[in-house]
This record gives sequence, structure tokens and C-alpha cells, in this order.
Amino acid sequence: MAKDKAKRRILHTNVIVIGMGRFGSSLALELMRTGHEVLGVDTDERLVQQMAQELTHTVRANTTDEAVLQELGIQEFDAAVVAIGADIEASILTTSLLLQLGVPNVWAKANSKSHGRILEQLGAHHVIFPEYEMGKRVAHMVSGESLDYVPIDNDFVMVKAKVPESFNNQTLAELKIRSNYQVTVVAVTKGDGAYEPAFPETVLQSGDQIVVAGQVEPLDKFCQVV
Repeated sequence: MAKDKAKRRILHTNVIVIGMGRFGSSLALELMRTGHEVLGVDTDERLVQQMAQELTHTVRANTTDEAVLQELGIQEFDAAVVAIGADIEASILTTSLLLQLGVPNVWAKANSKSHGRILEQLGAHHVIFPEYEMGKRVAHMVSGESLDYVPIDNDFVMVKAKVPESFNNQTLAELKIRSNYQVTVVAVTKGDGAYEPAFPETVLQSGDQIVVAGQVEPLDKFCQVV
């Protein structure tokens, strides 16, 4: 029983998403798709009704009221996502209450750096900046530096890039990418969605796509090469 409970917490199988705007609803639907149970909450009855058939449960509620959160059984949730949009006060109050009530994993969406700092000071376990992070990702794609750009941590990212002609028909060992560029090729694909793990003996072909991981500065320099 204890083992099952531990596994359940790791998987975050029981999640409350507060705020059913574009970000919150998309996140909630993806959680459902991957097998999680999701309670969607919003103050807008229209949004609640739109998601009623898509999520495990939906409810119209004001989550800045501690009594309301207790009625929702907030202590039973493995994780909570505060995806409230423009109402920064409601976002901060809701996050604070979730932490006070002991939710073990609180994710909070920030609309600005100052908003994010407040959420961090409150003790939110994860503060996310969807617009900022997507802006960075698209900028690298628009500039042609990479096919995709995914931040993993503050100074660590993964990119997908095309293999240049200068790398054609050479192994990773021959190219010495890790020692020359301080980045690591982790996977290779022909662009058909089938990825293979990369090894020193992996031969790269011009036009292939590689997934590369590393710190921001050396990875940016590597992308300029390819």
C-alpha cells in the first residue's frame, strides 16, 4: 500500500488545475491524455461548462477563499497548477492558500518577472513563464539556428538541428563534438519521427536531424556552426 501511494505521488495522478483559460485548459487536457485525473476550476461558468465533458471533474469556484479550497478537498491532490491569467491578486492569494493547506507540489503561472518573484517568495515549488519560454523557443526557430529549442533548466537546453554537410559520413567519435563544442548529441533521426540514441560509433549523414543537449552558451555557438 505504501509503495502504491509513493508511486502515485511521483506520477501526480490527481491534479487540480485552477484557471481554464488557454494555458490551463491545454495543460489539463494533456494531463487527461496521459492518464491523470484532473479537476478543472474557474470562476467563469462558461469555461467550466466547456471543459465539463473533457476533464474528470470541473467546478465553478473562487479559490481565493480558504473554505472553498477545503470543500474541494485540496489536501487530497498530489499537485496543483495555478493557471490564473490576468488577475494577479487571485493568482497570488490562491498560490499562498495552496501552500498553507499543504499541497505537496504547487505549480504557478507567472505573467511577468515581478509576478514570478512574488510567487517564488511565497514558496511555490515551480514558477513557469509560458509566454516568455515559448518566445525564446520560437525565436531560435525563426532565426534558423535550430529546428526546435527546449529549455530544461536555467542554463541547460536541448535543441534539434540539421546535420551540416561538413559532418557528413563521419562518426561522433571522429567529430569529437563533446570535446570541441562542450555539448552532447543524444539522439539522431532521419526526420521521420523515429529517434535512435547516439553513440560514439553513430555515423551522421547530411540532412539528418540531431538532438543536442548542453549549457546555453556553448550550445548557441554549436548551433551557429550547424
